[in-house]
Amino acid sequence: MSINYKVTSQIESGVMVITVNNPPINAGSIEVRKGLREAIAELGRNQQAQCAVIIGSGNTFIAGSDIKEFALPLAEPHLPEVIAAIENCPKPVVCAIHGAALGGGFELALACDARIAQDGAVVGLPEVTLGIIPGAGGTQRLPRLIGVEKSIDYICSGARIKAPEALKLGLVSKVVREHLLEEAITLAKSLVGSKSRIRDLVTPKANDADVVVASQKALKAGKNRPNIQKAIEMICNSVSMPIDQALALERATFQDLRVSTEAKALRHQFFAERKLFRTFDADDVKPIELKHIAVIGAGTMGTGIAIACLTAGYEVLLLDQNEAALTNGSNKVRSFYESRLQNGKMSADRVSQILTQFTYSADWKKIHNADLVIEAVFEDIEVKHAVFRKIEEHARQDALLASNTSYLDIDAIASRLENPSRVFGLHFFSPAQVMKLIEIVRCLRSSAVAIATGLQLAKRLGKTPVISANAFGFIGNRIYAAYRRQCEFMLEEGAYPAQIDKALEDYGFAMGPFAVGDMSGLDIAWGMRKSQAATRNPAHRYVTIPDSLCIAGRLGRKTGAGYYRYDANSGERSEDPGVHHIIEEASKAKGIVRRQFSAAEIIDRVLLAMINEIAHLVCEHVVRDATDCDVALVNGYGFPKWQGGPVFVARTLGLEKLNAQMDLLEKQSGPGFHRAELHALFE
Repeated sequence: MSINYKVTSQIESGVMVITVNNPPINAGSIEVRKGLREAIAELGRNQQAQCAVIIGSGNTFIAGSDIKEFALPLAEPHLPEVIAAIENCPKPVVCAIHGAALGGGFELALACDARIAQDGAVVGLPEVTLGIIPGAGGTQRLPRLIGVEKSIDYICSGARIKAPEALKLGLVSKVVREHLLEEAITLAKSLVGSKSRIRDLVTPKANDADVVVASQKALKAGKNRPNIQKAIEMICNSVSMPIDQALALERATFQDLRVSTEAKALRHQFFAERKLFRTFDADDVKPIELKHIAVIGAGTMGTGIAIACLTAGYEVLLLDQNEAALTNGSNKVRSFYESRLQNGKMSADRVSQILTQFTYSADWKKIHNADLVIEAVFEDIEVKHAVFRKIEEHARQDALLASNTSYLDIDAIASRLENPSRVFGLHFFSPAQVMKLIEIVRCLRSSAVAIATGLQLAKRLGKTPVISANAFGFIGNRIYAAYRRQCEFMLEEGAYPAQIDKALEDYGFAMGPFAVGDMSGLDIAWGMRKSQAATRNPAHRYVTIPDSLCIAGRLGRKTGAGYYRYDANSGERSEDPGVHHIIEEASKAKGIVRRQFSAAEIIDRVLLAMINEIAHLVCEHVVRDATDCDVALVNGYGFPKWQGGPVFVARTLGLEKLNAQMDLLEKQSGPGFHRAELHALFE
C-alpha cells in the first residue's frame, strides 16, 4: 500500500516492506519522515505484519537529510520522532542498506533492531562537514556500539565506513553480495517476538587517556571548530548522562549549530560545489569517453598530472624530449606508488595494475593513441607554441588538446592550430595529485564537447572543477592577485608581513600571502611583473617592496630569506628587521605616514578586495556564477571553508553595507583601483 508518494509499504509473508522513494539520494525530507512515521504506526496496528524491513529504492538507502530544509524552521515530524516510533514499536524492524546510509539515514538505521548491508555500501555520520553535529541520536547510539574513542574519530572526521569495516565494528549484522531484500526479510523474521534497541546498551567504559588523545587528534584535524568541540562533548555524555537527557541536549545543540553563520557558510559551499557538475548535464552535451591520456612535460606538474590520471584508472603516457627530465619524472611516478604500497595505502595488486598502464617516452609518435593530450611545459608562450605544433603533427585529429598554463593566453595558442575547437585549458594546482581544484578554461572556440569532457575528467579524478573563460589569471589567480596587491598596499601604509599573515591565518587561511610568496618563490611573480612593465599605467599605484626584495636576492625559502628569514637547519621562519627597513623606506619614498592596523581592518580590506575582483569577473563573464569563485578560493587558495567565501560574506553583509565599505576601500587603495558593479554578486 502507499503511505505517501515518497514512502510505500507492502506485506510479504508477514513482513512489512517499507520502501523510501525520494530520488536521487532518497534524502530524508519532510515527506519521507511523515511516510516513515505512518508506516511504523501501521506496522503496530496491522495484525498481518509481524515485523518490517526498511529499504531504499534506486541506487541507495537514505544518503542524508534534505539539506535545503536546514535553512528553514524544521517541519514536524522531526527525525527523532520517527526514530522513537521505530524503537517503541513492539515489532522488530530491520534496515536494509545499499548505496549509502549517511547522516540522518544512518541515525535512522541505528534505531532499527538490526542492520544488513550490501557489499559496496557505506555508512557514516558526516554532519560535521556542514558545521553541525548528528542531531537524531548519532552521538549517543554510535558510542554504545563502538565506544567513545572510535566514535570521536568517526563522527569528528565525518568518515564513510565501508560495509566490511561496519561489519567488524558491529554496526551491521551481516553483509551480502546480492538478494539484499530477501536476506533482510529472513533476518526480520528471525527477530519476531524480540526487540534489540541500541539505546538500552551501556557505552563501553573508556580509558580517560585514550579519550583525551582521540579528542586532541579530532580537534587538531577539525581546526578546533565549535561543532567539533560540541560533538566530542555530546559523545562523552553517552557515558555520564541518561540517554534521554543526552538526546535532548544533542538535539538542542544541533539546532543551535544549524542556524549558525558557520553552518550557513558550509551549506553555501556544499551547494556551490555540487552545482558545478550539473553545468553541462542540463545542456545535454555528451562528453568523449577517455581511455588514454598523454601528458607532455615530465616536470613537477606533468608528473603530478600523470599520477592523478593513473590513480583514476586512465592509461597514461608521459612524454618529454629531455631524457634526464623524462627519467626523473618516470622515477617520481614509480616512487609515488611504491610509497603508497609501503604505507599500506595501496595493495600490491593495485600498484601493479596502475604501473602496467603507465608508459613514458621521448618519441612524439607515441601520442597518436591518446584521446586527450595535456601540455604541462614551461610557462613561456613560444615554448608552448612549439609544443602544440608537435602535438598537432602527431596526435589524432579527433583527440582533445589541453594546456595546463596558469596565466598564458590559450586562445593565442589555439589560433595557430587547424582545429581550435578541440583546445581548452586544464589548470591543475600543485601538487596536481593532491590539490582538489582544477580550472577548466573555455576558449573562444572551444567546443561544448571539449568542456564537458574536461568536466567528466575532473569528476573521475576526484577534483573540484570551476569553469572559466580564457582571461588573464582565469579565476583563482586573478582574485589572488587582487588580494595580494591589497596586502602590499597595507605594507606601505603601516603593517608588516607577519602581522598581515597572522591576521589572515587566525581568520582561517591556511597560510598568509607573504608566507605563500616565500614558499613559491618571489622571483616567479617578479618575472611576471617585469613582463607587464611596458603596459603598466604609471599613474596606477604600484608597490615596489616585492621588487626590492628580489633585487636584494631575497627570493623566499629557497634562498633562506624573503619576506621572512629562514633557519638553515629547521627551516623555521622569523621576522627580519632588514625587511622592515625595506618596507619603511618604501613608505618614506612615497611620503606615506605609517599607521597602526588592527587584525579586523586587515581582514576587511582583504575580503573587500576579493569581493570587488569577483564582481569584475562576473560582469566580464569570466565566470557563469559568482559562487564558483568561492569554490575556487576554498579548494585552491586556502580560504577557510567555514567562512563560506567572499561571495557568501558579501551576501551576508548586503548590498547597501557592502557599497559603503567599498567606498572606503577605493579611497585607501588609490589610483588604479577599479570599482566593480557589486550588484552583480546578488543576481
